[in-house]
Amino acid sequence: MLETLLHYLSFPFVRYALIVGVLIALCSSLLGVVLVLKRLSYIGDSLSHIAFGAMAAATALNLSDNLLLVLPVTIVVSILILYSGGRTKIQGDAALAMLSVGSLAVGYMLFNLFPPKGGNVSGDVCTTLFGSTSILTLTKEEVWLSVILSAAVVILFVIFYHRIFSLTFDEDFARATGMRTGLYQLGMAAVVATVISLAMNLVGSLLISALLVFPALSSMRVFHSFKKVVICSAIFGVSAALLGLLVSILVGTPVGATIVAADMAGFFLFGLIGLFKKGRTA
Repeated sequence: MLETLLHYLSFPFVRYALIVGVLIALCSSLLGVVLVLKRLSYIGDSLSHIAFGAMAAATALNLSDNLLLVLPVTIVVSILILYSGGRTKIQGDAALAMLSVGSLAVGYMLFNLFPPKGGNVSGDVCTTLFGSTSILTLTKEEVWLSVILSAAVVILFVIFYHRIFSLTFDEDFARATGMRTGLYQLGMAAVVATVISLAMNLVGSLLISALLVFPALSSMRVFHSFKKVVICSAIFGVSAALLGLLVSILVGTPVGATIVAADMAGFFLFGLIGLFKKGRTA
């Protein structure tokens, strides 16, 4: 098995997939902690549907790089969600549900009306929704773009760690102390949208929420401090993504589904560890 793995690693596209997969998983796990604690886990799923519609539109327009349309559209919608969700919850949730489902429907219609150059509409839609092979077809330019954007996300998270902590647990107090919470909300929305757009190449639009939610929830089963949860979530997300990618390459299973399966297995493992720790302290 080791010889087989080394053989696959000799191909550039496999190395590209591992690099981008690990970076996206790292960014997703960091942001996932904030979104879960702020009860905004639904954002990942909703934005992924918006990104699917934008990607279909980019295909219809024959854009050479889908991110040129997907990224700005997802950022704008992310900002609107974060600003409206906190003020009008019921109306905002209903509007978000309609926008999410509508984007999926319109995106599928566009893929059928303007099929990709290969003509395989069902295959292209499946790849976009579940990330079956897109992570293994990355170009060197796409890899560098992912590296740059992922590095920017991690650096921003580290620099503004204390402000993120304040906004996560007590936004009203942070605003009272003079913090420009609105500006940080804009920044957070842009960062979340960027990660969602990148993650579509890894697990597809329907499975993105797993990258955000599973590492955070798993870490919270074992640790109870914000710093420990963030660190554990990052390690968990990267490990699950790496394991899922390697198993997918060796066995031939779909990349996105395999990574999510690794996340699920890790969640149950951490749940058992949490129960064991709770039993010992009882």
